[in-house]
Amino acid sequence: MKAAIRQQALELGFDDCRFTSAAASDHAGKLKDWLAQQQHGEMLWLERNAEKRTDPQKVLAGAKSVITLATSYAIPDSSPPPNRSSKGVIARYARYDDYHDVLAAPLKSLCQFINGLGDSNTRSLWYVDTGPILERDLAQRASIGFVGKHTNLISRTLGNWIFLSEILTTLELEPDPPEKNHCGNCTRCITACPTHAITAPFTLDARKCISYLTIELKGSIPVELRPAIGNRIYGCDDCLATCPWNRFARAGHLMQPYFKPALQAPDLMELLSLDQPQFKTRFSQSPILRAKRRGLLRNVCVALGNAGDATALPALAKAAGDPEPLIAEHARWAIDQINTKTRASG
Repeated sequence: MKAAIRQQALELGFDDCRFTSAAASDHAGKLKDWLAQQQHGEMLWLERNAEKRTDPQKVLAGAKSVITLATSYAIPDSSPPPNRSSKGVIARYARYDDYHDVLAAPLKSLCQFINGLGDSNTRSLWYVDTGPILERDLAQRASIGFVGKHTNLISRTLGNWIFLSEILTTLELEPDPPEKNHCGNCTRCITACPTHAITAPFTLDARKCISYLTIELKGSIPVELRPAIGNRIYGCDDCLATCPWNRFARAGHLMQPYFKPALQAPDLMELLSLDQPQFKTRFSQSPILRAKRRGLLRNVCVALGNAGDATALPALAKAAGDPEPLIAEHARWAIDQINTKTRASG
């Protein structure tokens, strides 16, 4: 049965498919401590459903197995523009159409296939980064990969650039052996983090993470962290990009048709000029839509301030009068940054 499911998953375009039990996680205590220290910042949903996350039985009653799937989003020859340039940096995963939408159809199809292998009482439930489950824990238990010191999953055959998705099912399937950690003495990811958000091996303070600051945080970015953001305007790949296991990364099957070359190095000034209808049209199928115009242009202002190019001042002056206070505040900060650098260099 496992072989049939795995073959079907690969035919649907997934790059790996492994199996584990639906037993409760043994990392419940670590999650509880992390939440108690408020290191999840404003991601309050993590706190609300913490109890469910550590026990698949509380998500799907009667679940016996979890099928974990990996989808590569590796981009060949993806060198980012220089830090603090007038071109923005978008995390690799967001240079595609929204993976939640892309993976929904093959996950539904695989769910139907799995249910067809059981009796009429068989139930299955799929998630792609949307359900109250510990995805990386399950993926490591199923041998998709291992959780690295940067707290992300690393596959020995796909590197860091993978989306995880899961199917909880009442079918009983033999678990694959869990993956061992293969980080060794490497600390490249910890060294690479611009804001020192990886406070210790396997420990991330999300409140300092650039991905959190540019996507999840809805208010002002702390002033002391803005310079370290550089020209990153949606997410950050630094800890992932430095991982030596990426030498095995390869482009995946499912995501390739949805790649958006225009998002490789977008022009910051062009983005700053977007009004609400233009923003919605430009990013209608993108995960960037989640940040909303106010969030993205907030990030663009920070990037322009860090770039220090005086030619951006007229556009930033206009943004400083934007009806959205969040954009206006960060535009004013950017103007001050550029003026300070101009005076210092003059």
